[in-house]
Amino acid sequence: MAIHKILKRSLSAEKKSTEVPKGHLAVYVGENNKKRFVIPLSYLNHPSFQELLCQAEEEFGYHHPMGGLTIPCSEDLFIDLTSTLSRT
Repeated sequence: MAIHKILKRSLSAEKKSTEVPKGHLAVYVGENNKKRFVIPLSYLNHPSFQELLCQAEEEFGYHHPMGGLTIPCSEDLFIDLTSTLSRT
């Protein structure tokens, strides 16, 4: 359940602020319309998340059009992955 609070907070934070809590990272996710999510830094060490990072590197290199880390996957896939990671 914590991941849903984080994701909901990150979506509402998009309107209110660009601040990211300590120990977290803002990423932009989506195939067409990018949405901003705030995730714990610990997710970066997980092999499944590292696979997404490799895809981001292949697609964008070090140029991310949103100004932050952009993950090129569907929002549903990202939410499924982060929900799984929150339970581990």
